[in-house]
Amino acid sequence: MGSVVKLRNQINNSYFQLKDSVEDKLMLTEEKIKTKLISDVELVQKMTDYHMKTGGKRLRALLTLGSAKLCGYTKGSRDVNLAACVELIHSATLLHDDVIDESKIRRGVKTTNHIWGNQSSILVGDYLLSRCFEMMVEDGDLEVLKLLSSTSSKIAQGEVMQLEYKGEADLLEENYIKIIELKTAALFSAATKVGACISSLENKKKDALESYGKNLGLAFQIADDALDYFSKENIFGKEIGKDFFEGKVTLPIIIVFQKSNAFERAFLTKIFKKEIRERKDFEDTLKLIKKYNALETTFKRAEYFVNVSCDALGIFENCEAKRVLQSLTGFSLNRSY
Repeated sequence: MGSVVKLRNQINNSYFQLKDSVEDKLMLTEEKIKTKLISDVELVQKMTDYHMKTGGKRLRALLTLGSAKLCGYTKGSRDVNLAACVELIHSATLLHDDVIDESKIRRGVKTTNHIWGNQSSILVGDYLLSRCFEMMVEDGDLEVLKLLSSTSSKIAQGEVMQLEYKGEADLLEENYIKIIELKTAALFSAATKVGACISSLENKKKDALESYGKNLGLAFQIADDALDYFSKENIFGKEIGKDFFEGKVTLPIIIVFQKSNAFERAFLTKIFKKEIRERKDFEDTLKLIKKYNALETTFKRAEYFVNVSCDALGIFENCEAKRVLQSLTGFSLNRSY
């Protein structure tokens, strides 16, 4: 897997390169989302407008558009419609996540549930999913419908699995990987595979793009979990230590638990079983993370998936679209937002 250099030390502009390469399509995607979410119910309209305007990277939509471009898709607007569909699935899961996690901040602004309450937020999340399924049916491709509907199912199962292991400091790394494969990587892989599906490419290339997206998603989530322990909130738009205070055991904690002594393991077990974790608990945990170089090890794990993701595109001929997508794999490691 030697096709990727150590990307963390590079200035990575690949996200913006991808965005620029499909800028026209992305604008059409935004318009499609806006049109699809028009509602006669005032509160639904107000909440969807607020949630969608909080922005985000639109990374999953960009992956669909970029993959379709790599596959040579030029006819029609299916790439735009399905990019909007993928983004709506993601947005719906965020609304539900914020309710589950009792989040007050996302992307640096107040969450929808913090403003309008949990009940409305859950229902608006369901509304986004229903609109998404309407778009899948309108597309009319059973392969795409099966892919995206099964992805929604996987995301839900991943979220439930994460709740099942909440507070378990001895969580096995393989179970952690399974959780993030379902709740994060599944939508990444669907977003990229869609590009091959609408281009009627051979199965080998569909599988290659699916692998690219899956491993990119794994790297992205692992890096995201590491950022929780050192990113600046005003850049990342996320409360620092959010996962820790919610009792979520992520890879940095798993690595510490693997390397720690019996006394330290008992400490981690105790604090993750607590109903409320204090600031001092977080500070003591950070000391252990530093002691065992857990963040560095976490990024090395992510780097492995970056390499697998990049190599998956080897089946495609060299071109600018391929170069941008391969370069994008480093974004998951370099980003601070």
